[in-house]
Amino acid sequence: MLKLKFEDKKARVGIFETRSGKIETPFFMPVATSLNVRLISPKDLDNLNVKAVISNALLLYLRPGLEMVDKFKGIHKLMNFDKIIFTDSGGFQMISEDLLIEINEKKAKFKDPYSGRVVEMNPEKNMEIQERLGSDVAMCLDYMPRYKDSLETIKKSVKLTYEWGKRCKEAHKDNKQKLFFDGYSIGGLAIGESRNELKLAVDSAVKYLPKDKIRYLMGVGSIPEILENIGKGVDCFDSCYATRHARHAVAFTSNGEIRLEKAKHREDFNPIEKNCECEICKNYSRAYIHYLIKIHDYSWKRLVSMHNIKFIQNLLEKAKTEIKENNFEKFKKNYLVRFSGLNSQS
Repeated sequence: MLKLKFEDKKARVGIFETRSGKIETPFFMPVATSLNVRLISPKDLDNLNVKAVISNALLLYLRPGLEMVDKFKGIHKLMNFDKIIFTDSGGFQMISEDLLIEINEKKAKFKDPYSGRVVEMNPEKNMEIQERLGSDVAMCLDYMPRYKDSLETIKKSVKLTYEWGKRCKEAHKDNKQKLFFDGYSIGGLAIGESRNELKLAVDSAVKYLPKDKIRYLMGVGSIPEILENIGKGVDCFDSCYATRHARHAVAFTSNGEIRLEKAKHREDFNPIEKNCECEICKNYSRAYIHYLIKIHDYSWKRLVSMHNIKFIQNLLEKAKTEIKENNFEKFKKNYLVRFSGLNSQS
């Protein structure tokens, strides 16, 4: 359940409660697929004010394995992260032709990417895995079709996901762990669709979702898409967009994305973002990060990754303030005009 506190047209602020604490919506989760956000430690996440991450139950089952997790009494202690952890079921891996071997009403067969062995997965086994992992929020095992799959395949995926969802609910026993019947995820997007197709998909889904349930748009993390979808009533996001782009020298600013390896930054002694209070902007210049890039000292990837995550955190705090003051639409419009005003990745 989501306790709504403020509404500004469709945008909203609420409280989502889990056994590891409460979190104010809308919020963003960095992707910690294998209990690690690339280049960023759990302590860094605390310093960046990250209150939730998402990991992958299937991949954690394969490595480090449930016996290791059991020794630590759950993934929170293994990771040393006491905030909220979501676990995805592994349904997303079905999009990979390299991993998915076979799927039917009873189960799916995957190839273990680490050992090459065949692994069988069904809803009951998946719920057991996620309960033993001890995540705060577990996602149902689903069948995620590929972008531009046939209509027949889409129909099959919807039917199978519905049936598997019922089996997940029946098999789920840990009443302190939220199974995502406590909310609604909009998934299978951000895998090749145009921005207009993404917009149409979200619009089609959100209007049918109950107001008292958290709405989670999976895999979406660009600044314009986050703001646009907050305006549609989405409460929760996850994506590797911020960190993946950071590792390609793309940094977020309120005037758009910039590419720090470009020569124009060689003697740019400004921080990545003026008036940003993140530790990176308070301590390092664009020129210094540009220099690290040119001498192939890969510490710059960590610095830019941390800035980009903190940038999103700051943006969401500002968005929540604007929703509370009934000013979100004006804020969103002005912000997006400024964000797109700078040539992208300049």
